[in-house]
Formats: sequence, structure tokens, C-alpha cells
Amino acid sequence: MSTAQLDAANADAVGLSAKQARILRYLRENAADRTYFKSRLIADDLELSAKEVGANMAAVAEAADDIDVEKWGYSSGTTWMVTA
Repeated sequence: MSTAQLDAANADAVGLSAKQARILRYLRENAADRTYFKSRLIADDLELSAKEVGANMAAVAEAADDIDVEKWGYSSGTTWMVTA
């Protein structure tokens, strides 16, 4: 099964769209190395727009039980604090 198919299957299980599941997987994979994430940098890595990332982050934060996602600041783009 491809990563996209796994994301879609996992998304259905927790009520997330495939896009939201991709964002959540990205945060989980990178939370150990970084604490702060800018929407535009997440968007660049996932080939989304920063607006798409920001619009989906509330659902991602609600669904994530293993990481905490908090809107941290807005300086040349929204920054999210993610802790594992």
C-alpha cells in the first residue's frame, strides 16, 4: 500500500481528510527534530498552499492524540508549536 493510500485509510479511521492526514503525518515525523513549524514551510514540503495548511490545522490538532499542536505566532506567516 502506498503512503497516500495509508494516509487515506488512517484519515477515514479518525475522521480526517487525506490532506489533513498528510499534515498530521508530516508533523509526527518531524516533531522529534523541531518544535516550531511555519505554515508556508509545511506547505512547501507537502506541495500545498500555506492557506490550505492553516485551514486544516484545527482539525489536525483536534485529531492528534500523540502530539500537541498550538498556534504560536504570526510573523511573516503562521507558526505552530508542536510537541510530542
